[in-house]
Amino acid sequence: MAATVDGNSLQGVSATTLWTLRNRAVEAARPDGVLHDPLAVELYETIDYDYDKFGKPSQSHALRAIAVDRATRDHLDRYPGAAVVNLGEGLQTSFWRIADPRVRWVSVDLEPVMAVRRELLPREKQIIECPISALDRSWFDTVPDDQPPLIIAEGLFMYFTPDEVWPLMTAMSTRFPGGSLWFDSIPSWFSKKTLEGMNLTERYRTPPMPFSLTSRARSRSPRGSRRSPASTTSRCRRAADRGGARS
Repeated sequence: MAATVDGNSLQGVSATTLWTLRNRAVEAARPDGVLHDPLAVELYETIDYDYDKFGKPSQSHALRAIAVDRATRDHLDRYPGAAVVNLGEGLQTSFWRIADPRVRWVSVDLEPVMAVRRELLPREKQIIECPISALDRSWFDTVPDDQPPLIIAEGLFMYFTPDEVWPLMTAMSTRFPGGSLWFDSIPSWFSKKTLEGMNLTERYRTPPMPFSLTSRARSRSPRGSRRSPASTTSRCRRAADRGGARS
């Protein structure tokens, strides 16, 4: 792994991956930590960034990672060798925590994030990289369709608008019948606070989070077909086919 990498190449919503990385790594480095994630610790120590502006570390993102890992393993137990699509993957290290030699993994995130992943994370033949927005449906065409896929949107949908999230969900359910979607969300009161301008600390303001959903509101979610952004020519490639620092 490189000596150090400047984390300031990630801005806006993309920088939130450093917030979640820090929380996972600090928890994983504890002798009594609930998450085993040595690669996250290595990333955290390698990326030069003002992590303290996020405030005091918490277990929240480590616990979320455990929940995602459990859902992923359950899906792969039911469908061995199925595809897992990680939307807005950021600097998640889920693939290596799962460590399933049969899984086909599709990693979707914006180019600045993918550039950091290529520099710091191992190249793997099982990973297909898509340096695009999750809203760009060209990633659909990279997902193997021999088994129902698992699609993960961990810490992602809240940064989109409802008019972006609902059409994407509709498009995914149409394209991947029988597949599963794991995502987390926030309540409306928290969304409202971020839209008004919420300071996590004196030095960090969270990006706006327009999309919110609770279990009670889920039953009133929009149904049916709605317009979604058109897909473009695929820019997805296998990670092992790209240049990078590790193999």
